[in-house]
Amino acid sequence: MRNEITKDTTLAEVLKHPEAMNALARHNLPCLHCPMAAYEMSTLKVGEVAKMYGIDIESLLKDLNKGVKK
Repeated sequence: MRNEITKDTTLAEVLKHPEAMNALARHNLPCLHCPMAAYEMSTLKVGEVAKMYGIDIESLLKDLNKGVKK
């Protein structure tokens, strides 16, 4: 597992961190619990998802990495 989350980190890797789900929810990332999302999490990268949903990637990465460093 990487120490820092980047735009190239997959959602599956991100969700290995306990605080990640909260950070993703704060940024209004939809569909975290739907079956299709579970299938795609191993291939979708944080940067791709942020772009798809119009989420500010810099703000999201800052929030995600704050949780990783705890």
